[in-house]
Amino acid sequence: MTEYEKPIVDIPLVEEMISEHLGVGAVEITPMQGGNLSRVFSFNHEGQGYVIKFSDLEGAYQSEIYVSNLLSSQGIPFPRCIGHGKTGNLEYSILEKIEGRNLADFSAEEQRRRLPELIRILTRLNHIDLRGARGYGWIGASGNGTFPTWKDYWESVYAEDQTGSFWENWYALFHTSCLEKEVFDEIYSRLTAYSHYNEPHRYFIHGDFHQWNILSDGSRITGILDCNCAYGDFLVDLAILDRHMDGHNVVQAYQDHQAQAGIVIPDFNERLKGTYYFKGLDGLRFYAKMGWTDAYAYTRNFLLGLDKS
Repeated sequence: MTEYEKPIVDIPLVEEMISEHLGVGAVEITPMQGGNLSRVFSFNHEGQGYVIKFSDLEGAYQSEIYVSNLLSSQGIPFPRCIGHGKTGNLEYSILEKIEGRNLADFSAEEQRRRLPELIRILTRLNHIDLRGARGYGWIGASGNGTFPTWKDYWESVYAEDQTGSFWENWYALFHTSCLEKEVFDEIYSRLTAYSHYNEPHRYFIHGDFHQWNILSDGSRITGILDCNCAYGDFLVDLAILDRHMDGHNVVQAYQDHQAQAGIVIPDFNERLKGTYYFKGLDGLRFYAKMGWTDAYAYTRNFLLGLDKS
């Protein structure tokens, strides 16, 4: 299996899609860095900044409008989606641009200073009103989760048959990449053992909560970006943030904030381990597919050592 390559999108196509939603007059159309699965451009139209994203993955932005409205209406600094559609084999989405730089672009010390605010936002994000939506797992355009239980969700994530998705034929990675079958099976076994602690808990999960999806102006957090949104145990987001901000005592800072806010989290340690294994497995196969061997080795060693600590 070869490394995934984002689609090639030329500027005339970008201008055409923008004009369909906003009219002619887009200026300063500029390719943006980041976005593992999307080709992203920023632009201005009548003095307002926007972002347009393109993906060749089926249904890439299907739930974007729902999630954008859900979060932005409840005070989460998430970009409002103003346009969405399909052209040829590409899905696209247009969102209002939130000013700021990726938190990843700041120094480690500057990131540490933003951690208390980041944890406050994460806590609000994970406790938003779900407006009666049902189900677990990926959020569909209707606002409901795709699966009836958490177990159904995570088992589907790692099922061999992923036809038509980014993970189609992913078992080939065991033969064509650094992904080790015995390591994957060991961690999957641990996930199975711990997942029942996560099973009863159903909240909003961002699903990709790390520095590359967080914006700052240097003095505050200005926005939260791209989701792999789902319903389930909110400690998924803490596990992601902790692994991406290793060395910043993220878990302790999170627990301190929850205690101050009077939020009791039952079975915290067991649930956190379950989410480490759930997201860690996904990280392993993603890093293998992308050819990121250093990130693979780092995550592999962390996961294998987790139950020994």
